[in-house]
Order: sequence, then C-alpha cells, then structure tokens
Amino acid sequence: MDILEAIILGIVQGLTEFLPVSSSGHLQIAKALMGVELEENLTFDVVLHVATVLSTIVILWSEIRKILAGLFSRKFNDEQAYVLKIILSMIPIGIVGFAFEDSLNEMLSKPYILVIVGCMLLLTAALLAFAYYARPRIKEQISYRDAFIIGIAQSIAAMPGLSRSGSTIATGLLLGNKKESTARFSFLMVLAPILGKMFLDVIGGEFTDGSEIPTLSFIAGFIASFVTGCLACKFMIEIVKRGKLIWFAAYCLVAGAVSIASYIL
Repeated sequence: MDILEAIILGIVQGLTEFLPVSSSGHLQIAKALMGVELEENLTFDVVLHVATVLSTIVILWSEIRKILAGLFSRKFNDEQAYVLKIILSMIPIGIVGFAFEDSLNEMLSKPYILVIVGCMLLLTAALLAFAYYARPRIKEQISYRDAFIIGIAQSIAAMPGLSRSGSTIATGLLLGNKKESTARFSFLMVLAPILGKMFLDVIGGEFTDGSEIPTLSFIAGFIASFVTGCLACKFMIEIVKRGKLIWFAAYCLVAGAVSIASYIL
C-alpha cells in the first residue's frame, strides 16, 4: 500500500464513519477497486478508526468536557446518567466483539465480500428510509431502554456494509428521540469500544504482525482520516438536525446495487 492509496482510504474512512453509508463497506469497496490486499491491513483499518475517534473528541469536546465535569459529582446528575446510558449501549457490541470477531474478520477476506457489503448497504437504505418517513412521538431525552436498543443496533452493524451511524441514528429516531441528541449519542457511544479494541490489539500483539505497510502510509492515512472525520462529524450533525437522511438512503441503494453487480459481472 503506497501513500496515495493510504490517503484515499483515510479519506473514505473519515467521510463514511459519520455519514450513514457504512465505513467498513466503503473501505472494502475502495480496497477492491484499488487492488489493495485485504489480508494485510487489519491494523491499518484500526488506525483509521482511531483517527476518526480523535476527530469525534475534537468536534464534540464541549459535550465531552461537560460530561467529564459532572461525572465526579457526589450527587447523581444528568451527566452521570448519560455515562451510564453510554455504558449500557456498549454491552451488545462487547458481546458481539468477543463472540464473533474472528468470524467477522474472516468474512472480510472472502471473495464474495462485495455481495455481503452490497446487501447490507441495501438494508441500510431501507432502515434510513423507514426512519425518514416514520413519525414517532418525540421524547425529551434518551432513556436507559432506548440506549440499550441503540446499542443492539450498533452490534448488528458489525456486519460489513451495514452502517453503524446509520443504524444507531435511525434506531434512535424511530424510538422517538430528538434528532440532534440522537446524532451526538451515536457518535459518543462508539468512542470507548474503538479505543478498547485498540487497547486489546496492542496487548495481544496485533500491531506487531509483520505488516508490510510503510510507516509513512500509516501516518498519511491517519491524517487524512482525522481531517475528513472532523468535517464529516460536523456535517452529519447538521444533516440529522435538518432531517435529510433520505438522501443517504438513495445513495446506499445505488452503492449496494453497484457493489453486488461488480461481483456478479
């Protein structure tokens, strides 16, 4: 993988991590189009995800700082309740990660991966369209029950091509939560799982697997993913507030069809 390929993949990851179009699915499509070997760059994918985590922290720092400030209060408050909801939302993805991580990683190297990605993109399109047209009763805040259900949606989105942000945002909206609070919760709830995954990989020696990817390619991909992630995070919050998810449903429909057709043809 050369520097230009790393930058392109970083841009793809940074943009699609927050847009409801599946970052994992688009990474697989981009790799296939560029002829990048899928087996050699699991570590590279994790580095790109860490870059988008940092972009989330930068864009939502005021929210994170407020949560941290209230977290150590002796009296139970809204910030502590919010953290508990985040923790609750992490349980399903934690179970899926421990039970199915190897199977999901093996799936990425299968020759029919583009068919799986395409089908999941079509499912993402259907979910976004359903959320766009649904009109549930609006709630004042995300409940503990809703947090867990959104967490289940995140765990199902471990499938390549099924958008994590799309699944969690659409689920939150279908449950009747406000648009902006749903988007922020969706972006904040992924921070700990990704950082935790990176920590486990470091402990397990995954970053010393003899990958042939040059160091400069790692750096270039990281920077590209971070910068585009910052832009996409701000953009997506505004898009959700304006209720324009149907645009992404149409895009996922086309992208899914193209992904399936590229394998069949």
